[in-house]
Amino acid sequence: MTTDHDDHPGPHGYSGDKAALLGRLRRIEGQIRGLQRMVDEDTYCIDVLTQISAAKSALHAVAVGLLEDHLAHCVVDAARAGDPSAKVKEASDAIARLVRS
Repeated sequence: MTTDHDDHPGPHGYSGDKAALLGRLRRIEGQIRGLQRMVDEDTYCIDVLTQISAAKSALHAVAVGLLEDHLAHCVVDAARAGDPSAKVKEASDAIARLVRS
């Protein structure tokens, strides 16, 4: 799910750590490929579930880091510009989605 944010040109809060972020996402991608392999090899279901939990935790950590960057950069910049309400709403909505997941 993507949203059109043409009015939010980069660089974004995560831009400074983009290489590290991409590295973490590649490791998570590897975890998912490992899960596929585990299922293909008929690995014991509890072991697969354990790895699913690890992958979810890794994605959650990435999401929290992105949210922290959004608050530290995008929301702060909007507050300096005078009206942070839209950015605060975006952050609140993102937090709500993370809590539900």
